[in-house]
Amino acid sequence: SALTLRYIAGLSWETSAVFGGILIVTGPTVIAPLLRQARLRRRPAALLQWEAIVNDPVGALAAVLAFEVVIVLQTQTEAASAVWEMVVGILAASALGLAAGFGIARAFRLGWVPEYMKVPVLFVVLLATFALSDHVLHESGLLAVTLMGLWIANSDLPSFTEMRRFKEHATVLLVSGVFILLAANMSRETLMAMDWRTLAFVITVLLVARPASVLASLAFSDVPWAERILVAFTGPRGVVLVAVAGLFGERLAAIGIEDGGQVSSLAFALVAASVVLHGFTLSPMARWLGLHAADRPGVLIVGGSRWSVALAQALQKMDLPVMIADPNHAHLRAAREAGIDTFFGDILSEAAEHRLDLVRYEQLIAATDNDAYNTLVATDLAPEFGRENVFQLRRAKEQSTRHSLPATLGGRAFGPSDTYASANARITDGCEFRVTKLSEEFPLEKWRETHPEGTAIADLGTNGGALRFLGPDDEPRSAEGIRLLSLLPARPERKDS
Repeated sequence: SALTLRYIAGLSWETSAVFGGILIVTGPTVIAPLLRQARLRRRPAALLQWEAIVNDPVGALAAVLAFEVVIVLQTQTEAASAVWEMVVGILAASALGLAAGFGIARAFRLGWVPEYMKVPVLFVVLLATFALSDHVLHESGLLAVTLMGLWIANSDLPSFTEMRRFKEHATVLLVSGVFILLAANMSRETLMAMDWRTLAFVITVLLVARPASVLASLAFSDVPWAERILVAFTGPRGVVLVAVAGLFGERLAAIGIEDGGQVSSLAFALVAASVVLHGFTLSPMARWLGLHAADRPGVLIVGGSRWSVALAQALQKMDLPVMIADPNHAHLRAAREAGIDTFFGDILSEAAEHRLDLVRYEQLIAATDNDAYNTLVATDLAPEFGRENVFQLRRAKEQSTRHSLPATLGGRAFGPSDTYASANARITDGCEFRVTKLSEEFPLEKWRETHPEGTAIADLGTNGGALRFLGPDDEPRSAEGIRLLSLLPARPERKDS
């Protein structure tokens, strides 16, 4: 990247060295939403996400190191003094980050902080840690808060889910605001100063420098070539790059480096181009390389039973990925015999988190013989799947006032609101799930006339449309080409004349 800046963008070696260090940053705030949209397999998604997380503080510190070298050569500062300041700053940032993480984890675990104050306390400690570290050495705050986050994330705190959810919400709001402010801070003169060199710089970084560095880093690893290529050509830059570049650009200009002011415009151009490019190409490239989690989002059914197997087989006829999970091995026997993917274990366990690629599944149905466990699964996984995509069978005592639950617990009602017992009783009595394709000759009205006792369970749109499970009050779509999944009563036995 530094060579690209020097010979293509035409910058001085001082500015190229500092900005080259900043370009290590790839932006976790940008890659996270891209990964959610692209629905990659677990390992390439983890590679891209962790590269972005680790590169944030590394890139900032590389820029600090390069800037210290520039200061030593351009001013009267001694090299020993600059190195000492750098070492002390890194050690202080590391110590502050680990101490803050340990203190937060211990305070939360021992109950020293009330539950409703945990998020505010975490936020204040985060800001204080960043400010103190940055006071010792500029841009070392990113290192401190990264180490703090790693410590807290590995402390197995009961409140970790709530804290992460707050972090995600705060990230969306704050990063959106920062991008708007940074864009508004760009003057017309700065934007008009971009020429063919800017375009050549952006193209070279994204299509030459980035792939070359990634492929060289993974040369002797066991990462498959498809994953190497995907990671090599996916490196969106984010708000950290623009913010840090603007800061160092001003400092370079202050010590007499004339082209230091160009750093902000180049950073802005690179961020805009990389976000647009990778936003449109990540998913198609992953599909082309065979790294897409699934061509069509599937369904995860928690609970093995005759009803679950019958539903899974019907969904497979609709070309949808299906998996049945159950902590009871015997409950999965029928699913395995039917050739359905299964997971033996608790869907809420760490083993499931590490072994299952949940990104393949967009909707979840909690259908075990334990109503309380169904409610727990639906409540716990609702933030992961989205509350509109989590369903559960009706609880046996749901109508009782003493056993009613608030709307915040459990999932949406599924199909005809059967309980576990009544749903499986239907299958035992001969009811079956059937897929029907609506057409001009056989519209929805004709289907209703033909199957007056049938119950519409879900509908699937044409041309890769999304599967939509129907609640008790939902009406199926009636457009031509819609595939309707329904539960039909047992066919009457034919009597010999």
